[in-house]
Amino acid sequence: MNKTIEAIRELTSAVGRPVRLMEVCGTHTVAIFRHGIRDILPTEIMLLSGPGCPVCVTSIRDVDTVIELSRRKDTIIATFGDMMRVPGARMNLLQAKAEGSDIRIVYSPLDALKFAEADRDKKIVFFATGFETTSPLVAGTMAEADARKIGNFSIYSVHKTVPPALKGLVESPDVRIDGFILPGHVTTIIGMKPYEFLAGDYQKPAVVTGFDAPDILNGILMLLKQIVGHESRIENAYAKVVKEKGNPRAVELLEEFFEPEDVYWRGIGMIPGSGLRLRDRHGERDIMRTVAVSVPEGHEPKACSCGDVLRGIKVPTDCVLFGKACTPDSPVGACMVSTEGSCAAYFKYRALPRES
Repeated sequence: MNKTIEAIRELTSAVGRPVRLMEVCGTHTVAIFRHGIRDILPTEIMLLSGPGCPVCVTSIRDVDTVIELSRRKDTIIATFGDMMRVPGARMNLLQAKAEGSDIRIVYSPLDALKFAEADRDKKIVFFATGFETTSPLVAGTMAEADARKIGNFSIYSVHKTVPPALKGLVESPDVRIDGFILPGHVTTIIGMKPYEFLAGDYQKPAVVTGFDAPDILNGILMLLKQIVGHESRIENAYAKVVKEKGNPRAVELLEEFFEPEDVYWRGIGMIPGSGLRLRDRHGERDIMRTVAVSVPEGHEPKACSCGDVLRGIKVPTDCVLFGKACTPDSPVGACMVSTEGSCAAYFKYRALPRES
């Protein structure tokens, strides 16, 4: 690893300017802090945290919609635990539960299916969040519900996909990124091909890496080699797990149940084709096609910089609320809620701005 660090220093000197690299995955953000990688890199390398935390990009309106659904006496909401404290316009799911809504934390969508099988008189709605890593699991759960004829299981899908978000970033005039550290878990599913536009259309180098310190450092080294050589390729530094074509069966299952749609990313805005909605042939599993619920669009808290953090324009410590009005115990913005959120990671590891 020492040789890799020395090579990184040499290449950074060869670039001759600051280098801005974005790790897209929230798990990478946490791993980079845990391994102390920022502390051993040259100060000219800035690692930015991208929109790779599904909790952080779930819109206020989506949270409010699920809360409104939870108020129906015939409805049980099942959700992953890290969604419970994501702020809505007036409250979060934890507060709605305290007011009497039946909201249950699950570790898998299959847990929600068990609720549906046990109580056929209730509508069980799974708050389906996540990227391409979790959406095939939800598709598989719906296939299981069909096979077992469990008709009272449905989902509220806020699934999002990574490549369109990256396209939105590189097309944004105020975002400056020299290269991408691509997400290992997502790429295990979708493979390498969906990222080819980064290098081909936008001349942005990108490398998919694992989560150990040697994996991440090697990925940074590969990016620097491309930058120094004025090259743009999509490379795989996680070949022990990520295959060129990903997981074809998972992708097939995903495409059987879902189709792309334009969706709103919290703090970022509308990104074309970046969401997943159920196909019409599976529409009976979409709670919003069977129940009429309408809530107004919520507004982001004043002074919260979560959107700029997710786009790599700011780091969490640039936000005036960070560590003061906004902490993991009392989050103002969604980036402080999840353990994979950039603000929460910065707070946990007490990251301070580095002197350049």
